[in-house]
Amino acid sequence: MSARLDYHALAPKSARALGQLSYAAGSALDKRLRELVNLRVSQINGCAFCIDMHWADLLKQGVEPREVNAIAGWREAHRFFGEKDRAALQWAEAVNAIPHRTPSDDDFALVKQHFSDAEIAELTFSVAAIRAWNVLNASFHTPVPDTPYTVG
Repeated sequence: MSARLDYHALAPKSARALGQLSYAAGSALDKRLRELVNLRVSQINGCAFCIDMHWADLLKQGVEPREVNAIAGWREAHRFFGEKDRAALQWAEAVNAIPHRTPSDDDFALVKQHFSDAEIAELTFSVAAIRAWNVLNASFHTPVPDTPYTVG
């Protein structure tokens, strides 16, 4: 599969703006948690480029490969993901599922047990940003690079 087009070159202003949103979104959250959410949402959306990037970032942070590998099965992987992680991942999946499913009152109550309102807003912006990248990269067949892409 080859790339359909280089959206960075064709829409540089929009790509930069999304990059700025991504940098800001969720910046108040723990970096490990933010990257777990980015990886999980990218897995669900089938964005190979983003999966590769966020997997590599988590390993660079020192997260164990077993933990990173278990993210797709986080509901059963209690060994790696505590209640706060699980609340964030549940909320991220619910937000990502719009329009097929709207986050429920139970989803919101769970995330509210572990995060402040400001943190929930940051988490939701983070999901929105990674979802936008997933849409772009999957739509335009952005290839997985030879070495993982790193931001900055």
